[in-house]
Amino acid sequence: MPERSIRRYGDPVLRTVCTPVTEFDAALAALVDDLAATAAPEGRAAVAAPQIGVSRRIFAYHLDGRVGHVVNPVVVETGGELRDIDEGCLSVPGLWFPMPRWEYAAVTGQDVRGEEIRVEGEGVFAQMLQHETDHLDGTVYVEKLPKERRREALRAIRQADWF
Repeated sequence: MPERSIRRYGDPVLRTVCTPVTEFDAALAALVDDLAATAAPEGRAAVAAPQIGVSRRIFAYHLDGRVGHVVNPVVVETGGELRDIDEGCLSVPGLWFPMPRWEYAAVTGQDVRGEEIRVEGEGVFAQMLQHETDHLDGTVYVEKLPKERRREALRAIRQADWF
């Protein structure tokens, strides 16, 4: 299970709505392993499939002592208050902006075997669930920032040495 390179903002795969997974086979298991290996290094929280160039509805996480993945996730519940939380993204390296996120979130989906699962959390974990599901819908978080912050973020991206 190799760690894969991360696609950066501007790559078309990050703007593509991902295809749902319908086959739960060895190829899917290998992809989940690669996502897990890519999410595991220090300083990372999670990785969605399009971030490694694969347009499939899967993400893996390694956050707050919790390790796992969700296939075909759907945010089914949010709660608490909508709060600005500093947010970053491996596809937008080195840049952080306050992003409105719900304090609580739950997703349902499947595991690598096709079994139904529900993953939920609060705080940073809830932020991650919302962020990764956005990736699978073809959205990088900077595109959802409030108008003035979005302008600031896009300006910073254009000036970044990696863009």
